[in-house]
Amino acid sequence: MKNAPGATGALSDQLVGRSGTNVAPLHGALWLVRHGFPVFPCDHPASPRCTGLHKTCDGSRGKHPAVAFTRAWTLDERKVHETFARGLRNPAVAVGACSGPNGTRLLVIDSDRPGAIEDVAAAHGETWPTTMRVLTAKGHHDYFWYPSTLQLGNGLGALQGEFDGDVRAGNAYVIGPGALHASGALYELADAERPPVLAPSWLLDALATQPTFTARRKSWWDASHPKGYDRARGLVAFVLDSPRGTRNNRLFWAACRAAEDARNGRQDAQDALLQAALDAGLDEREARATIRSAYNRMGATA
Repeated sequence: MKNAPGATGALSDQLVGRSGTNVAPLHGALWLVRHGFPVFPCDHPASPRCTGLHKTCDGSRGKHPAVAFTRAWTLDERKVHETFARGLRNPAVAVGACSGPNGTRLLVIDSDRPGAIEDVAAAHGETWPTTMRVLTAKGHHDYFWYPSTLQLGNGLGALQGEFDGDVRAGNAYVIGPGALHASGALYELADAERPPVLAPSWLLDALATQPTFTARRKSWWDASHPKGYDRARGLVAFVLDSPRGTRNNRLFWAACRAAEDARNGRQDAQDALLQAALDAGLDEREARATIRSAYNRMGATA
């Protein structure tokens, strides 16, 4: 990860810790590009309307890409200044475009609560390594490098049902330091001088292992779910068990059935289907578009 002149010091100080400082998104974007992370703009929750590239906002303000992030990212500081001077935008990292030492790729572990991934490591008899960490509204993002020979995506692999969070690799993105969450929390670096380290082998082995069908179903359903979820249970299981090459088609079919249920006043399973699609390895933007298309076709609102 490169360290250009000016990448440390005052700029880094503004991005560290829970100081409560109103960190400008521009500062976060500049820190990222100066350290070799491809940046693009996302919607900002304080802007009057959602600026994401979608027809209908799902209400999750501050996280929607404002550009086609797989090709509109940049490492150019001049372009960053131009982009973030146009209006309020959150900085985000194009994960799949990032290249580390010796051709390694970027992997981000997104814990939905503090210590979530540390608990998983302990359960496996491992110690969670110290690496680049971005503090989020609910937990933290841990950045790692992994060999380009591995094919990783957004699926949790064998950690399905164990980990309270998500994984981002390949054609994916994460919100970066300097961004503002809809809750008012800032995304901040835990330590601006700490770069990503190589992902531990036990973690990579787990992520590369296909979860069993039973484990995937267990992660979604338990005795606390009402009877109205019986049909949704089957739709989610159908998506989770999708072989490669069929995932998008199976998601579309399941979303059509969920839209029928929602239109007829039954339990709406679209949120569960979205998470199932991500766990099955689909890109979030693609999955959302597929679900939205299915709901539109069935005359329901996604």
